[in-house]
Amino acid sequence: MDVLHFLVGVFGNATGLFLFLAPTITFKRIIKSKSTEQFSGIPYVMTLLNCLLSAWYGLPFVSKNNILVTAINGTGAAIESIYVLVFLIYALKKEKAKILGLFAFILTVFSAIALVSVLVLHGKARMLFCGLAATIFSITMYASPLSIMRLVIKTKSVEYMPFFLSLFVFLCGTSWFIFGLLGRDPFIAIPNGFGCGLGAIQLILYFIYRKNQGDPKKESTAHGSLEMGLEKPPQQDKQLNGTNTKNGSQDEQL
Repeated sequence: MDVLHFLVGVFGNATGLFLFLAPTITFKRIIKSKSTEQFSGIPYVMTLLNCLLSAWYGLPFVSKNNILVTAINGTGAAIESIYVLVFLIYALKKEKAKILGLFAFILTVFSAIALVSVLVLHGKARMLFCGLAATIFSITMYASPLSIMRLVIKTKSVEYMPFFLSLFVFLCGTSWFIFGLLGRDPFIAIPNGFGCGLGAIQLILYFIYRKNQGDPKKESTAHGSLEMGLEKPPQQDKQLNGTNTKNGSQDEQL
């Protein structure tokens, strides 16, 4: 059982790493254009908070046998921090101020939770407190594709829901769900069970609407604008179409 638990955790680390690295396509575009365009920086800040809380929960003095949870979420926190930094460099002043404020807020929240768990709580109470906080933000992160799923149903197109990203959302959620079940840890099993279910629904929607993937010329944009459904594709699409109207045919390779 311990070996299986470990192997499932390793697989979860691999799929989780893919999800954390998915936005690199978007940030290559941001750096190249020196503009954040219509992309939102809020998802990266909130994902950073989720990673910090999950990494904290996985530490041995908070919960047992969850060091792999700390490993992947610690890595995710470092990656998300880079995304936030790049976003702040290229964002407009108003957006930059908003993201800086949110960044300060999530650091305050994390610091408060960490300090309370260390200075006030002990044993099971500490695990329950940290686990509940991590669960809430994990569910929030997994729930982010709901807007994209609604868009797929409305447009009957999977243009903004790439197959491999949906697949890895499913695999990541499933692996950590099983990891939580094997370790009898509801704070890992519950949010990732939610992610597993949403990932499965995304794959079903992809199967139903797979024949309609939008304009082939916009395929690279569709694959580069979505990180777990966290961007704003309709607005981005509108902006790109406006650019094409003004400048003529434009290659949208990211």
